[in-house]
Parts: sequence; C-alpha cells; structure tokens
Amino acid sequence: MNEYAVIGFGAVTGIALSSAVGFRIFLPFLVAAIATKLGIVSVAADFAWLGSWPALAVLSAASLTEVAAYYLPVLDHALDVIGAPAAVIAGTLLTASMVVGMDEWLRWSLALIAGGGVAGALHAGMATIRGASTVTTAGFGNPVVATGEAVGATATALVALVLPVVVVLVAVIAIVLMARFIVRRMRRKLA
Repeated sequence: MNEYAVIGFGAVTGIALSSAVGFRIFLPFLVAAIATKLGIVSVAADFAWLGSWPALAVLSAASLTEVAAYYLPVLDHALDVIGAPAAVIAGTLLTASMVVGMDEWLRWSLALIAGGGVAGALHAGMATIRGASTVTTAGFGNPVVATGEAVGATATALVALVLPVVVVLVAVIAIVLMARFIVRRMRRKLA
C-alpha cells in the first residue's frame, strides 16, 4: 500500500471507530486496543500504549462499568450530560490514534473535526433518543435503549475495522436523520 492509502485507510478507520463513541465512550477504545494487540490495526507511535496489557485491563474495566452504569436510573442521564464533551475528546483521540504518516497539525485537525465531530453528533443524537425514551416511558424504556447502545457501539467498532467506509457513510446518514428528528421536534415545541 502506498503512503497516501495508509493515511487514508487510517483516517477512515479512525473516523469509523469514532462513530461508535457516539453510543459508548470506552467500548470502541477497547475494540481498538484488542485489534492493536492482535496486530489487526496499526496505531500512531504516540498511541502504542493502546495495545498494552495495562490499557486492555483498564479499558475492559471502564467498558464494563460504563455499560452497567447506563442501566441505573438518573445515572444514565448524568452520563449523557458528561458524555457529550467526553465523546468529542474520545472521538478525537481514536481518530488521531489511527492516522499514521500525516503531518501532526493536519492529523489533529482531522481528528478533532471529523472524529470528534462524528462522535459528538452521534452522542447528542443518542442522548436525545434516551431523553425521548425517558419522557415517553417514564424511564422504563431506557434499559432497552442502553442495550441497543452497547450492542451498537460494539458492532459499529467491529465493523469499522473491516468496512470503515461503510461505517462512515452510515454514520453520516444517521447524523442527518437525527438532525432532522431534532429539528422537527424543536419546531413542534415552538408551534
């Protein structure tokens, strides 16, 4: 593979993994860490720690804790609130970790705009869906949403390693659909 193909593949894979951050913060990192440890993906030199045993242990514990916490009433809402900036940061870091061979300024700009942007937008959409679930089901539907998010994060991260372009396209479509949903909802409230 030539240099530009490596950069492009890394960027698309990073953005695809960042889209999974919209569902959960730590699960995509765990999938990326496992893939790095197994040699499935290469990460930038400053992210070599991602494939270490300590990183796998910490990310496993963080992922399990995060998934479990979303099943607890009230805590799920608090996680959505603090998760918004965390998703942007995590999406930025995941994209930057996958981009190898690019100028540092461009790498981090791409990571923030594309990776952080996709992660933040999808997280905002999922928080809106969770909020709608809370209002319409008095919170009883939230465990269903939490399960869907955990499955979605894991599946998206795994597919991102194999078909990153498809994941990015689906993420863009999802962002557009969620934005339309949110705009319609806001218009109904204002009417």
